[in-house]
Amino acid sequence: MNSHDFSQTKILVVGDVMLDQYWTGRAGRISPEAPVPVVKVVDETVRAGGAANVALNVADLGAQVKLMGIIGEDAFGSQLNQVLEAAQVSSDWVYSVSGTICKLRVLSHHQQLIRMDFENQVPASAAQQLAKAVAEQVANYDVLLISDYAKGALQYVEQMIDAAKQAQVPVLVDPKGNDFSRYAGATLVKPNQGEFELIVGPCIDETDLIGKAQALLEEVGIDALLVTRSEHGMALVEREAEPTILKSRAREVFDVTGAGDTVIATLATAFGSGLDLPKSVGLANVAASIVVGKVGTSTVSLAELEEQLRLAKRHKGYASMSEDEVRTLIQVAQEQGEKVVFTNGCFDLLHSGHVRYLNEAARRGDRLVVAVNSDESVRTLKGDSRPIVPLAGRMELLSALSCVDWVVPFSEETPERLICKLKPDVLVKGGDYQPQEIAGADCVWENGGEVAVLSFWDGFSTTKLVDKIQAEERDGDA
Repeated sequence: MNSHDFSQTKILVVGDVMLDQYWTGRAGRISPEAPVPVVKVVDETVRAGGAANVALNVADLGAQVKLMGIIGEDAFGSQLNQVLEAAQVSSDWVYSVSGTICKLRVLSHHQQLIRMDFENQVPASAAQQLAKAVAEQVANYDVLLISDYAKGALQYVEQMIDAAKQAQVPVLVDPKGNDFSRYAGATLVKPNQGEFELIVGPCIDETDLIGKAQALLEEVGIDALLVTRSEHGMALVEREAEPTILKSRAREVFDVTGAGDTVIATLATAFGSGLDLPKSVGLANVAASIVVGKVGTSTVSLAELEEQLRLAKRHKGYASMSEDEVRTLIQVAQEQGEKVVFTNGCFDLLHSGHVRYLNEAARRGDRLVVAVNSDESVRTLKGDSRPIVPLAGRMELLSALSCVDWVVPFSEETPERLICKLKPDVLVKGGDYQPQEIAGADCVWENGGEVAVLSFWDGFSTTKLVDKIQAEERDGDA
């Protein structure tokens, strides 16, 4: 599978930025002062919100991103800057007396008790200054991404779009409100179905939606609309192309917070890298399916996106993976709290003993990595007559097993170097080994992992199968 490289893609994100604060604690009693719960706060977290969250999504995909918006020289602004700096997102602010927008949520037992918004009207002078700054810089980017939360930073969005058009930089907009004429000249505007129907009225079916979208394109003067439709997927309608209807890929939905930010960020990054709109929307649809399956997070990494695409293409054939790709995917899995199991072997002439063993290994965690000896290392271990099945064939068969997540080759006699590089949580080996005898055990223990010896399935052996076949051939020749 061809991987995506967004490292040279430059995205300028402009819009309403804000700080999201979360105070979490236990609500064990009612206040004697008023009939309200008393929350003993035990945890405080801050996250980037609004256009700032969009910029974080772009950064997580590996693209170069700059964020422009309006904040205040205040504590909220300082906290927002810390979050962005930690994520290596560069920013260019207009500072305003209106201050930094902050939304404070108080939660207990996973329930939001109250939200308090710290927000003042953004002066027109600050919004004009932002539009001027965008116009001066937009030519240096592949895409201008406008994230509109109707908080006042985009009062002069028309000037931003005009400047981008003059510089021949495409403009993608995540809109707000029921007046899309503000975005005239944009390359694409991405409303959800509710926002879309506020403008065009209820849509009876897909045909009705497409017709109304085409009429709106002509009326407003934009090139494309992407209507996100929750569990019904997405509809891309362009002026000069056939509509593209994508079904939702999400199997389980835990949290839709920030999903729209992920969609527009992925779409802009893919489009800025040179992909056409339908392919870019396809990637955005995959990213949406990932982010809604998470709890308490709203970004998708490039590694997660690649892994989801890889799984979707499994039925089309095996795709080789490098050690670095596998390492990145392991890191993503571990960051999500998943336990990664590692095992290795020659796996020449895959048989039921192998399958039983791999299923047992997979049950030790959430993900199973199988390292496979190269052809040369098999010859070193088994003799010049082996392997019977070349490396590519052995890896393809292993990758087709439902219990196996990732397959990676190694060329040494033991996988110790690879184990130390990949840092799995669990190392397993079959047979009559002692844990300390297993190659790579020390590296796993040093990283706080575990080493286990699994069942040896007596009577199942590639060598025995080969000997039996050769014996039958000799008997046939006699």
